[in-house]
Amino acid sequence: MGKEQGLAGASAGWSRRRVLRTAAGAGVAGAAAVAGSSVLAQGSKLRPLTLAWNANAVCLSAVPVAIERGFFEKQGLKVELVNFAGSTDQLLETIATGKADAAVGMVHRWIKPLESGLDVKLVGSSHGGCSRLVGYGPAGITSIAKLKGKTIAVSDLNSPGKNFFSVLLTKAGLDPEKDVSWRQFPGDMLGLAVEKGEAHAIADGDPNLFLIERRTKGLVELATNLSGEYAAKTCCVVGVGGKLIRSDKPLVASLVRAINQGSEFVADYPNETARIYSPYSKVPVDDLRAVLGTLTHRNHPSGVALQKEVEFYARDFKLVGVLKPSTDAARFAQHVTVDVLA
Repeated sequence: MGKEQGLAGASAGWSRRRVLRTAAGAGVAGAAAVAGSSVLAQGSKLRPLTLAWNANAVCLSAVPVAIERGFFEKQGLKVELVNFAGSTDQLLETIATGKADAAVGMVHRWIKPLESGLDVKLVGSSHGGCSRLVGYGPAGITSIAKLKGKTIAVSDLNSPGKNFFSVLLTKAGLDPEKDVSWRQFPGDMLGLAVEKGEAHAIADGDPNLFLIERRTKGLVELATNLSGEYAAKTCCVVGVGGKLIRSDKPLVASLVRAINQGSEFVADYPNETARIYSPYSKVPVDDLRAVLGTLTHRNHPSGVALQKEVEFYARDFKLVGVLKPSTDAARFAQHVTVDVLA
């Protein structure tokens, strides 16, 4: 009997599941708050922590998993979720204004603000994968090289996808500012944009891009953030406000351990994870499961390993002019990461 099958008869956690499903009708934030506060009798002894995340991102499903399976509670935490489903600025604002103690999101969202002095430290990670670049076959876009002179549709001009694929274009010999154009469209209109000829490729994340591919014939995958040298890299990281990490490093370590446990669960039980995440999404459970199968949730480095990956990405960002030429990538990575598990 496999790990996934072994869950079928398990009774542990069903009370949490009922709470989550009931609360989902009142909204995602309400579901998270109820689920995070209802399960253990020792709740009064749990340490409160507010965690920002994007509830539209199935790749971050380690977060609701950690709530429902009790991983946060086992680490002594009572976690309240804040959904920042919007622009990068909203994510950063949650930390900068103290609306959240910590956040989970793509490393590409964090690097430039960290260089600019954002008082946040990167302490852990969740997984690799979740951003893809697809070309529109009928327009002849079947490789990265054929993007020269073409338009790439994105849902956010400061999106992680745009930032990452700008690097990939540069490494492929294209200038991401001069050789291609980036045009913003509503997320659910990206497929229509290429069908109407207003764009020739799409850079976006799943499950949105997964659904677009279902509706739009002729899309061809050109690259992902697991392509080539990125195959073993993480993409979504855990950032914590500087004040918290300076005052309570053990609390932050508990958060990282719980996210790690949640990530391992996602890797072991993708079917169950899809069900747990489903109250946050209108996407069918089978489709969520398919997306989860493309991610690398066993890849969640911390400590020196995370520092080395941040250094790698900092060099990427210098390559495309996002970071200053004078920024020392190694010193930058050492400054913005903290090993809370040491």
